[in-house]
Amino acid sequence: MRISARQAASKFIESYFPNCEIAYLAGSVVRGEETESSDLDIIIIDSTVGESYRQSLTEFGWPIEVFVHNMFTYKNFFKENIDRARPSLPQMCAEGIILRDTGHASRIKNEALQLLKAGPTPWRSNEIEKARYHITDLLNDLEGSINEIEDLFIVSKLADLTHEFVLRVNGHWIGEGKWIIRALKEFNESFADDFAEVFNLYYSSREKAGVIHFVDETIAPYGGRLFEGYSSQAPESAAE
Repeated sequence: MRISARQAASKFIESYFPNCEIAYLAGSVVRGEETESSDLDIIIIDSTVGESYRQSLTEFGWPIEVFVHNMFTYKNFFKENIDRARPSLPQMCAEGIILRDTGHASRIKNEALQLLKAGPTPWRSNEIEKARYHITDLLNDLEGSINEIEDLFIVSKLADLTHEFVLRVNGHWIGEGKWIIRALKEFNESFADDFAEVFNLYYSSREKAGVIHFVDETIAPYGGRLFEGYSSQAPESAAE
């Protein structure tokens, strides 16, 4: 029988980062959501580290994901997470159990909590238009498609973009993978239930009319589908 998550994390820190200033244990094991396949998410802040990095390994009977930063790189990652609206590092620092502290762990935890509370960088009108345009393109493809295999991938992309759209226009963090439905529930549990029902029904029946109607209803308050007259400036790299 393997040792506890906290014991394993403490042993790992002592073995691999004995001189680090800060260490947090985060993830499902601290949220009370641990399963047989759970790993340990460990955040290390060590001033002797030149660049941030992530490493995966197995020690003390546990799979471990370690995220290593110094006092400057964690701030850069916080900013990147805000800009892309996926607060992975702030979330881990905010929820994490402090296992090592030389005086700054609580301050960084509070910094992360404030960032989570403030929400991501708001979408500008051109970003909303761009999202509507891409969703419109997928809806048109789905309506015209006669290939059920292609439909699977169109619907998968629609689910991702629709979740991103509704959360970003409402100033909420987005998710990825299993975090998509969790992020939607944090925004609006009723909408999350409808979202799950619509896409679950499609994958069980391949009936796409419900998906099309749901997505159309979701984007309608923001102008609905967008094609005619849409224009965007090409990125510099594409123009070269």
